[in-house]
Amino acid sequence: MKNVLCAVAGAAALLISAPSIAQTTLTVATVNNSDMIRMQGLTSEFTAKNPDITVKWVTLEENVLRQRVTTDIATKGGQFDVLTIGTYEVPIWAKKNWLVPLDKLGADYDVGDLLPKIRDAVSVDGKLYAAPFYGESSMVMYRTDLFDKAGLKMPESPTWDFVVDAAKKLNDKAGGVYGICLRGKAGWGENMAFLTAMSNSFGARWFDEKWEPQFNSPEWKKTLTTYVDLMKQAGPPGASSNGFNENLALFSAGKCAMWIDATVAASMVTNPKDSKVADKVGFALAPNTGLGKNANWLWAWSLAIPAGSKKVDAAEKFIAWATSKDYTKLVASKEGWSNVPPGTRTSLYKNPDYLKVAPFAKLTLASIDAADPNKPTVKPVPYVGVQYAAIPEFQGIGTQVGQQFSAALSGSTTVDAALTAAQSVTEREMKRAGYIK
Repeated sequence: MKNVLCAVAGAAALLISAPSIAQTTLTVATVNNSDMIRMQGLTSEFTAKNPDITVKWVTLEENVLRQRVTTDIATKGGQFDVLTIGTYEVPIWAKKNWLVPLDKLGADYDVGDLLPKIRDAVSVDGKLYAAPFYGESSMVMYRTDLFDKAGLKMPESPTWDFVVDAAKKLNDKAGGVYGICLRGKAGWGENMAFLTAMSNSFGARWFDEKWEPQFNSPEWKKTLTTYVDLMKQAGPPGASSNGFNENLALFSAGKCAMWIDATVAASMVTNPKDSKVADKVGFALAPNTGLGKNANWLWAWSLAIPAGSKKVDAAEKFIAWATSKDYTKLVASKEGWSNVPPGTRTSLYKNPDYLKVAPFAKLTLASIDAADPNKPTVKPVPYVGVQYAAIPEFQGIGTQVGQQFSAALSGSTTVDAALTAAQSVTEREMKRAGYIK
C-alpha cells in the first residue's frame, strides 16, 4: 500500500511540475448546413495537430448567423474569432476595414488553386479577405426520362423560350408531376437570388450607373411576367411558399420535370439514399435569352477573421486547415468523394476520383465560370454581385422587393403593381441612404 501511495504521489508531482501548453480558444460562428456540421465533426483532426488550440462552435440558422455576426463585427464585440460569411459581406466589410487580410495561410495552401471567380469574389484589390469553404452557382436540373418520353432534348445552354415550352409540355398535374419548380418564398437570398439572376439574363438590372432603381424598365416587366406566367401554368401549387429546401424535396420525390437552383443540390438529387430519381437526372447551364448572360448566380460560404482579433495566428491556422486541399482529402477518406465541399478549387475538377462520382462537375464549373460579379448585367451597373448588389442596404431592400414578387406569384397582387411597389420602396430606401436625391 505504501508503495502505491508513493507511486501516486510521484505521478502527481510530475503532473504539477510538467509545463502546461498555453491554450488559445477559437470561437467559430457558422451556418447549420451539412458541410459545416461535417467540418465540426472533423475538428479533432485539427486540434490533434495543434494541441495549443481549442475550437468552440456557435452554429446558427442562416438568417440568425448573419444578424449575430453583423452586429458583432459592426460593434467590435469580439464575440467570434472566425466568421462564416458569404460573398455578399466580403467586399462590404473589407472596404470598412472590418476583416483581416488572409496573407499567412502557409506556403502549401496554394491560393493559386482557388477557382478564379470564387477567389475574386472574396478578394478586394487582389487581397484575400476570406477563404472559401464551398462555392456554388445555379443550373438546370431535369428529368432525363421525362424528356426522352416527350421527345425533347435539353441543350447544354438552353434559352428561356425552350425552358418555358418544355415546362408546358411536361406539365402533368393530374399525374402529380409539374413542368418546373422555382423559388417563390420571399427573401433576398430566396426568391430574389433566383429572380435577380433571371433578370440579368433578360437584360435587367437593379440600378443604373447613377443608382436609380430600374423596376420600371421593360426588362424587369418581361422577367417577372415570364416567371409568374410560367409558374402559374406549369409550377406546383403554393409555389410562393417554396424555397430551396421545399423544391429539393419536390424534385427528389419525382414531382418536378425541371428545377433551376444551386449547383450544390446536384449531389443531393443524384444520391439514391435521398432521391427517388437519382439515376434519371441531367444537367444544363442556367437559361439565357441570347443577350450574353445566363441566369446563374455566384456564392461561396467562406471563413474570415474580424479586424482587431487578438487570436489572428490561431484563427489563420484553422482557416488554412478547413479550406485546404488536405481537408478535401480528409473528407473524401471519411465520407467519400461525393461529399467533399464543392466549387472552390481547380484541382478538384481535375481529380478523376471526384469526376467519377460527380456527373454534374463539368456543368458546375462551367456555371461558376459563367458568373461575373464585376460585370453581372448586360448594361453597366455601379455595384458588384450577381444575384445581389454588394451594398449594406441591399438585404433590407431585397427582402421587401421579394415580398412584392412573391405576392405577384400567389396572385394577391399583379405583376404591374408588384413592380410599381418595388420601384417605390427601393427609391425610398436609396434616398434615405443618400445614393440618390
